[in-house]
Amino acid sequence: MTPSPAGTDTDTDTGTGAGSRSSSRSRSLHGLVAALLADDGREPWPAATADRLDALLTALPAPARAGLRTAAAAVDAYALLRTGARLDRLPEPRREALLAALGARPALQPLLDVVKVPVLLAAGTERMLHRRGGTLPAPVSAPEDPPLDCVPSAEWPDRASADAVVIGSGAGGSIAARTLARAGLRVVVLEEGRHHTTAEFGRRAPLDRFADLYRDGGATVMLGAPPVLLPTGRAVGGTTVVNSGTCYRTPGRVLDRWRSRYGLELADRTAFGADLDEIERTLRVATQPLDVLGRNGLLTLRGAEKLGWRAGPLRRNAPGCKGSCQCVVGCPAGAKQSVQLSVLPDACAAGARIVTSARVLRILVDPDRPGGPRAAGVAVRRPDGSAFELLAPLVVVAAGALESPALLRRSGLGGHPRTGRNLAVHPATSVAGRFAEPVAAGPAVLQSAGVEELHDEGVLIEATAPPPGMGSFVLPGLGRELRAELADADRLATLGAMIADRPGGRVLGSRRTALRYRLDPADGRSLLRAVAAMGELLFAAGADEVLTGLARTPRVRSTAELHALLDRSSPRDLHLSAFHPTGTVALGADPSISPADRHGRLRGVRGVLVADASGLPGCPGVNPQLTIMALSLAVSRAAVENGCTAGY
Repeated sequence: MTPSPAGTDTDTDTGTGAGSRSSSRSRSLHGLVAALLADDGREPWPAATADRLDALLTALPAPARAGLRTAAAAVDAYALLRTGARLDRLPEPRREALLAALGARPALQPLLDVVKVPVLLAAGTERMLHRRGGTLPAPVSAPEDPPLDCVPSAEWPDRASADAVVIGSGAGGSIAARTLARAGLRVVVLEEGRHHTTAEFGRRAPLDRFADLYRDGGATVMLGAPPVLLPTGRAVGGTTVVNSGTCYRTPGRVLDRWRSRYGLELADRTAFGADLDEIERTLRVATQPLDVLGRNGLLTLRGAEKLGWRAGPLRRNAPGCKGSCQCVVGCPAGAKQSVQLSVLPDACAAGARIVTSARVLRILVDPDRPGGPRAAGVAVRRPDGSAFELLAPLVVVAAGALESPALLRRSGLGGHPRTGRNLAVHPATSVAGRFAEPVAAGPAVLQSAGVEELHDEGVLIEATAPPPGMGSFVLPGLGRELRAELADADRLATLGAMIADRPGGRVLGSRRTALRYRLDPADGRSLLRAVAAMGELLFAAGADEVLTGLARTPRVRSTAELHALLDRSSPRDLHLSAFHPTGTVALGADPSISPADRHGRLRGVRGVLVADASGLPGCPGVNPQLTIMALSLAVSRAAVENGCTAGY
């Protein structure tokens, strides 16, 4: 039997039932990957890409998984209708011609670009392994992780008590746990994810870690026009495990606005500044040295200098960074001081305990206490479906801006009309410049340099380099063109821009969250302005061409071409993602607009604190880790000072 060009059996399916459907889906997926990557059978990595993609899909939420499989089946059906043969049975030239016919339809271009994203992720990993003889790079040396008192939920008793329960172990939850434990309280932290060690990060390919470290395998989407990807972490340490390590202090103008507009007294510049100082010391924040900045960052600084724009290396919480460029899938060197390495060890040393793989079903409330309803603890589910109760008079909600509203609704505490509303994010887009010499060579920082020339206009530009084998930029083309772009990706320098949006989102649901988002027209114009600025900077740095990310004209060779393209483009033409969700259980003085008061106490019940990104009135316009942690410090410290277990 002669193997097909895609490396699959050419016999027609004859089975029935689930096995047959599974085989058919697998053939469709292999055929689509072979067509997209122009697999001619000369190298093994394109054929292996489909298997890696199949493994990646198992970690995605059902709608995303079904969507990609449906797209593959639709293309397969189109091939059968046009040629009488399935896609995986066609020779490479005919597959490419068929794909080109689909790509020539403007209405299908956005769909094909969406399909390309996971395919490129899987292809990048397989190509990297192929070039390295099928092995991963040797793990970098890393110190042993500080000890944590972690207990899997399967080993936790069905009923226990504590002085305080903290829901979530990320930026906000970790600081709250440390503050309360240091005050002498018996603290238990509940984390839905599991504990990952630095040693684990060094043993697995970046893409293999991606699915484990992100909620929904990184495929969380805000529904709207356009839909926007919004990845968040799920692990001990929360999103701090998978962020870039960039640490911006909250801009003074943002603090002033929060204080004047929302009555948020803890946003006082002096007091909040002192809290930011403490957080920076904890995380060992410093300006990134140039020795591992990477060529991507250096080119960005060169372009900014030629344009006379404000720019410089970013401040990061990564002392001793070795430039492995893997921040978003867990630092394999242990250099990035995510909170499971920097804050939670101190909390555990003070007596806090962490229960992992523990999803909080609801906050327990005693409705008949003198003075009104009061928190009594939490009900928690283990992965096997069994449950346990943890009784405590203080519950700290730190599940993040996307999960905290749903938790409050499940608990009967989401009645405030603004709970789940006011979802603010940093919408983001990227462009890439192709240079004559390789860019992805040697050590590099994933997010290395910041360009603040347009920051006063709400646009922050940062140099971004993808982890090995995980180029995130949507390369143009299909078939041989796409494969050539992938082969030449080492000469690309990528810039990303994020903007401070006008809150246009909403978190719906209780058992499972659903996200809706409307991009404000003014924010759309800011994103187009950001694309123009990034292109100008790359050309100033010496780029031969700029990849715009716009399907209509994916490449331009001058700033004049770029501006002409943007003049006839709209924000819907951009590939958008978003980061840093905030604001869904906002703190403030006005009971009509703020579900929590200015001290972080949830309205309508005693004993519940909000100490995470959901409590921020809006996005701070910068990477928000320091802001979230400083807010949590202020909220939890005030709770201790006010007698948090004494019935406030």
